[in-house]
Amino acid sequence: MSLFISKAHAAAGPAPSGGGMEMIIMLAVFAFVFYFMIYRPQAKRVKEHKSLMSALGKGDEVLTQGGIVGKIIKVSDEKDFIVISIAEGTEVTVQKGAVNAVLPKGTMKSL
Repeated sequence: MSLFISKAHAAAGPAPSGGGMEMIIMLAVFAFVFYFMIYRPQAKRVKEHKSLMSALGKGDEVLTQGGIVGKIIKVSDEKDFIVISIAEGTEVTVQKGAVNAVLPKGTMKSL
Protein backbone atom coordinates (compact mmCIF):
# COMPACT_ATOMS: atom_id res chain seq x y z
CA MET A 1 0.00 0.00 0.00
CA SER A 2 2.90 2.38 0.63
CA LEU A 3 3.61 2.29 -3.11
CA PHE A 4 0.55 4.43 -3.91
CA ILE A 5 0.20 6.41 -0.69
CA SER A 6 2.93 8.74 0.37
CA LYS A 7 3.69 9.31 4.01
CA ALA A 8 2.35 12.48 5.58
CA HIS A 9 4.79 14.73 7.33
CA ALA A 10 3.89 17.30 9.92
CA ALA A 11 4.54 20.91 9.08
CA ALA A 12 7.49 22.43 10.80
CA GLY A 13 6.52 25.41 12.89
CA PRO A 14 3.44 26.72 14.62
CA ALA A 15 0.15 27.13 12.80
CA PRO A 16 -0.58 30.66 11.66
CA SER A 17 -2.80 32.31 14.20
CA GLY A 18 -5.46 34.63 12.90
CA GLY A 19 -7.48 36.97 15.01
CA GLY A 20 -11.06 36.17 15.86
CA MET A 21 -12.19 39.36 14.14
CA GLU A 22 -12.69 37.64 10.76
CA MET A 23 -15.07 35.13 12.34
CA ILE A 24 -17.09 37.87 14.04
CA ILE A 25 -17.37 39.85 10.80
CA MET A 26 -18.42 36.74 8.89
CA LEU A 27 -21.12 35.93 11.46
CA ALA A 28 -22.38 39.53 11.35
CA VAL A 29 -22.62 39.43 7.55
CA PHE A 30 -24.45 36.09 7.74
CA ALA A 31 -26.93 37.49 10.29
CA PHE A 32 -27.47 40.56 8.09
CA VAL A 33 -28.19 38.40 5.02
CA PHE A 34 -30.45 36.07 7.01
CA TYR A 35 -32.48 38.98 8.37
CA PHE A 36 -32.99 40.86 5.11
CA MET A 37 -33.39 37.91 2.75
CA ILE A 38 -35.32 35.39 4.84
CA TYR A 39 -36.86 36.74 8.04
CA ARG A 40 -38.04 40.21 7.00
CA PRO A 41 -39.96 39.19 3.80
CA GLN A 42 -41.62 36.28 5.61
CA ALA A 43 -42.71 38.51 8.51
CA LYS A 44 -44.14 40.98 5.99
CA ARG A 45 -46.18 38.23 4.28
CA VAL A 46 -47.52 37.00 7.63
CA LYS A 47 -48.54 40.53 8.61
CA GLU A 48 -50.35 41.06 5.28
CA HIS A 49 -52.19 37.72 5.61
CA LYS A 50 -53.34 38.56 9.15
CA SER A 51 -54.68 41.92 8.00
CA LEU A 52 -56.43 40.18 5.09
CA MET A 53 -58.11 37.70 7.44
CA SER A 54 -59.25 40.40 9.84
CA ALA A 55 -60.77 42.41 6.98
CA LEU A 56 -62.93 39.55 5.67
CA GLY A 57 -66.60 40.38 5.63
CA LYS A 58 -69.94 39.16 4.35
CA GLY A 59 -70.25 39.57 0.59
CA ASP A 60 -66.54 39.41 -0.22
CA GLU A 61 -65.52 37.12 -3.06
CA VAL A 62 -62.51 35.02 -2.06
CA LEU A 63 -60.07 32.45 -3.41
CA THR A 64 -59.10 29.64 -1.02
CA GLN A 65 -55.80 27.78 -0.94
CA GLY A 66 -57.55 24.79 -2.47
CA GLY A 67 -58.57 26.83 -5.51
CA ILE A 68 -62.24 27.30 -4.59
CA VAL A 69 -63.74 30.64 -5.58
CA GLY A 70 -66.81 31.71 -3.64
CA LYS A 71 -68.73 34.46 -1.90
CA ILE A 72 -68.69 34.78 1.87
CA ILE A 73 -72.18 34.46 3.31
CA LYS A 74 -71.34 34.08 7.02
CA VAL A 75 -68.34 35.04 9.17
CA SER A 76 -67.80 33.44 12.60
CA ASP A 77 -65.33 35.53 14.62
CA GLU A 78 -65.40 33.22 17.63
CA LYS A 79 -64.21 30.08 15.87
CA ASP A 80 -62.32 31.62 12.92
CA PHE A 81 -64.52 29.93 10.32
CA ILE A 82 -66.37 31.35 7.32
CA VAL A 83 -69.13 29.92 5.16
CA ILE A 84 -68.60 30.32 1.42
CA SER A 85 -71.27 29.95 -1.25
CA ILE A 86 -69.62 28.41 -4.31
CA ALA A 87 -72.81 27.87 -6.33
CA GLU A 88 -76.55 28.27 -5.95
CA GLY A 89 -77.44 26.21 -2.88
CA THR A 90 -73.89 24.92 -2.31
CA GLU A 91 -72.10 26.14 0.81
CA VAL A 92 -68.68 25.24 2.17
CA THR A 93 -67.31 25.97 5.64
CA VAL A 94 -63.59 26.78 5.74
CA GLN A 95 -61.13 28.31 8.17
CA LYS A 96 -60.24 31.95 7.68
CA GLY A 97 -56.59 30.94 7.30
CA ALA A 98 -57.48 28.99 4.14
CA VAL A 99 -58.37 32.20 2.32
CA ASN A 100 -55.59 33.06 -0.09
CA ALA A 101 -56.91 36.28 -1.68
CA VAL A 102 -59.90 38.58 -1.78
CA LEU A 103 -61.09 38.96 -5.36
CA PRO A 104 -62.65 42.08 -6.91
CA LYS A 105 -66.46 42.26 -6.91
CA GLY A 106 -68.04 40.52 -9.91
CA THR A 107 -65.29 37.98 -10.41
CA MET A 108 -67.63 35.03 -9.88
CA LYS A 109 -70.02 36.29 -12.57
CA SER A 110 -67.21 36.54 -15.09
CA LEU A 111 -66.15 32.92 -14.49
